[in-house]
Amino acid sequence: MAEDHSYKYVASVSPEAAEAPPLQHTVSVENGIVVERDRAVTLRDGVTIYVDVFRPEGAGAVPPLIAWSPYGKHAPIQYDKYFTTAGVAAGQVSTYTAFEAPDPMYWCPRGFAVINVDPRGAWHSEGRMSYFNPGEAEDYYDLIEWAGTQPWSNGKVGLAGVSYLAVSQWHAAAKRPPHLAAINPWEGWTDPYREVAYHGGIPDSWFYGFVQSVAQFGLTEHEDMVTMAAEHPLFDEYWKGKIALLENIEVPAYVVASWSDHGLHTRGTLEGFKRISSKEKWLEIHGRKKWGYYYDPKSLQRQEQFYTQFLKGQDAGVSAWPKVRFELREAFYQGDFVNIDAWPPTNSRQRILFLDAQDSSLQKEQVQAKGNASYTAGGETAQPIVFDYKFGRDAAIVGSIGLHLYLSAEEATDADVFVAIQKLDADGKIVPFAYCAQFDDGPVALGWLRASHRELDADQSTPERPVHLHRRTQPLEPNKPTLLDIEIWPSGTLFKKGESLRLLVQDRDVNQYPKTKVVNRHEVTVNRGRYTVHTGGDTPSHLVLPMFDNFD
Repeated sequence: MAEDHSYKYVASVSPEAAEAPPLQHTVSVENGIVVERDRAVTLRDGVTIYVDVFRPEGAGAVPPLIAWSPYGKHAPIQYDKYFTTAGVAAGQVSTYTAFEAPDPMYWCPRGFAVINVDPRGAWHSEGRMSYFNPGEAEDYYDLIEWAGTQPWSNGKVGLAGVSYLAVSQWHAAAKRPPHLAAINPWEGWTDPYREVAYHGGIPDSWFYGFVQSVAQFGLTEHEDMVTMAAEHPLFDEYWKGKIALLENIEVPAYVVASWSDHGLHTRGTLEGFKRISSKEKWLEIHGRKKWGYYYDPKSLQRQEQFYTQFLKGQDAGVSAWPKVRFELREAFYQGDFVNIDAWPPTNSRQRILFLDAQDSSLQKEQVQAKGNASYTAGGETAQPIVFDYKFGRDAAIVGSIGLHLYLSAEEATDADVFVAIQKLDADGKIVPFAYCAQFDDGPVALGWLRASHRELDADQSTPERPVHLHRRTQPLEPNKPTLLDIEIWPSGTLFKKGESLRLLVQDRDVNQYPKTKVVNRHEVTVNRGRYTVHTGGDTPSHLVLPMFDNFD
C-alpha cells in the first residue's frame, strides 16, 4: 500500500494494554471447526497482517467469508456487556464472533469458512493504520486474492459484516479483485463527510472520535481521524479519497439498510445500492436495531441463500427475490414488508406541505399570510418550533424529505439547524421507533444543516433531496430571511387516518442520551442568540414529501 503522507498519525495503544492475547500461530479443531489463529498473510508491499481462519473440519474446498475491521479479530467487544439494549442476547453468537461479523459457529457447519482480520497497523499486524481509503482497499484486495487461492478454498470469496465491515466492502469491491464473487454490505456509509463526520456541515463531536478510540490498538501508529476531520471542515480531496468508486462494483450484492440508523448508515447504504453497477443486486430496508436484525434467524437464512447461490453455485431461489424489499413502519418493531422493483420507488409522487407559523400547522395549500416563530439558542433545554399535519386517510411516506426553510438570525452570522420528523398517534402522543442500534425512542427521520453550508450541488439536488457542496461558507446577513434547503434522511413510515406528522426545528440534537451511550452528537455549535423561522407570503417555507401511497 502506498501510504498517504498527508495524513496525520498518532501513536497507537499497545494490544497488551487492551488485554489482547499475544500471537499464537496455532491450529486446532474445536466443535468440528478447524481454527487457525494468527495466520500470517503478506501484502503486496511486504507488510504482514494476521488473520484467524475458521473452516469446517473435513469439508474439502469451501467458500470463504471475510470480515474486515480494525476492532479486533479476537472479539474484545461483546454485545451483552457493552450494548445491552441492542437486541443480541447473551450467548446468541459464539465467542469466535468478531464485533459486527459473521459467527463461525453458524457458517462453518453450513459449509463456509470465516476469516476475521486485523488490518494493517491494527493489533499485532504490521504497518501504520489508516481508515476507509484506497490503501486499505488494496490491502483488502490482497487478502481476497489470498483467500481465493488457499487449498481449502473453492475460489469464490464473499464479504460480510455490519457497519465498518460494510464500509470496507464498498471499497474492496470497487477494486474488482478476481476472486471476489459476492458482497453483503449490511449498513455501511459511503460518504464519511456527509454521513458521519459533518452532518449538514455540523461537526460530530463524539461518534467519530469513538470509532478512533476503539480502533487505536496496534504496535505503531494510526490515522488521527479526529484531528484530520477538524483540519478539513469542508469537503475536499481528503474526504473525496474516502469515498469508494461505487460505480466500479459489478459483483452480486445483497445490500441491507435501515430506517433506524440516521446520522450513520441509512443515507449511504441506500446511495451505495443505487450507484453500484451490479446487474444482480437486491436491497432490503428494515426499521429495527441493526445488530439484532443481522443475527436474527430469518436474516441469517437470507444471507445463507445469497451466499449459497453466488459462492457455491447452487440455485437457492435468490433470483426470485424482489429487487427491493422494505419495512413500512407503523411503530417500534411494528410494520409489514413491501416489495417493489427499484430504489428510489418509481411510483412515488411529491406532496408539498407549507409551514404556517400562525397556528403551528402544515398546510396542503400555499400559506398567504406571513408568520414567524422564534427560538433562542443555548438555553438549558431546547425550544423546538413544531408544525403538525393530521392525516385524513392512511398515507405512506417512503424516501428522502426536503425541508425548504426561511430562517433569519438576529445577531449571528451562522446557524446550526436540527430538524426531525415525528409521528403522533390519534391521541397526540409521540410514536417511538428503533434508533441507532440501541434505542427505543427514535424519530421517523432526522436532518441537519449549518446555514453557511447551504450552497447546493445543482447536479445532484432534487426538491425532496437537497445535496450540498460543502466547498465554501456563506455567512448569513443578520435579520435577513434566508432559504435553507435541508436534507431529511430517508424513512419509510405508515400514517393511519387520524395520526399526525410533526416537524421539529431547533438548535441542538433532538434525541439526547447519557455520555455513556454510543451515538452521534453535535455538542459544539455556531448557534448564538435568537433565530426566527419565517412562513407564508414571500417566505413560503415548505416540506416536500415522497408519497408512496394515497394522500388526502
